[in-house]
Amino acid sequence: MRVYACPLVEITGGEPLLQEDVYPLIDNLLLEGYEVLIETGGSLSVERLDPRVVKILDLKAPGSGMDPHNNLENLRYLNKTDQIKFVVADRRDYEWAKRVMAKYVLTEKTQILFSAVLGELHPRELAEWLLADRLDARLQVQLHKYLWDPNRRGV
Repeated sequence: MRVYACPLVEITGGEPLLQEDVYPLIDNLLLEGYEVLIETGGSLSVERLDPRVVKILDLKAPGSGMDPHNNLENLRYLNKTDQIKFVVADRRDYEWAKRVMAKYVLTEKTQILFSAVLGELHPRELAEWLLADRLDARLQVQLHKYLWDPNRRGV
C-alpha cells in the first residue's frame, strides 16, 4: 500500500470476515492512518467492525441463489458512510432490491449501489431502470471484471 501512496485500503475477496486476522489487520491499518473499507457478502455479522470502517454490504439477490444467507441484522450497524450493494442479474432481482430498499427504508440509513451481473444484464439497461424509477441509488460496474479476465483472482 505504501508503494502506491494510496491512503485508502479496501478489504474484499471471498468473505474477509471469515478470517479472524482481518480484525487486527483493520486495527493496524486504522492506526497507520489509512481509510479502510471492507466489502462483505452480508452473511456474517459486521457488529465487531470498528465504526470507522466503511462497510460495503453485498445483499444477495434471488438470482444468485444466495439470498437465504443474507443477515439482515447487519442493517442495524450501517450508517450514512456505509454502502449496500445489489448485484442484479435481471428485472426480478431489480424489483426484489427495490422492495428491500423500501421495506428497510435503506436510503435514509446508507448509500445504495447497483451493479449488473456481467454477461447477464447490460449496465445500460440497469441504468434505464434506475432512471425511470428515479431510484436514490448509484450505478456502478464491476470494473475489475472489465479491466482483467473476470475469472482472474487477486485483482
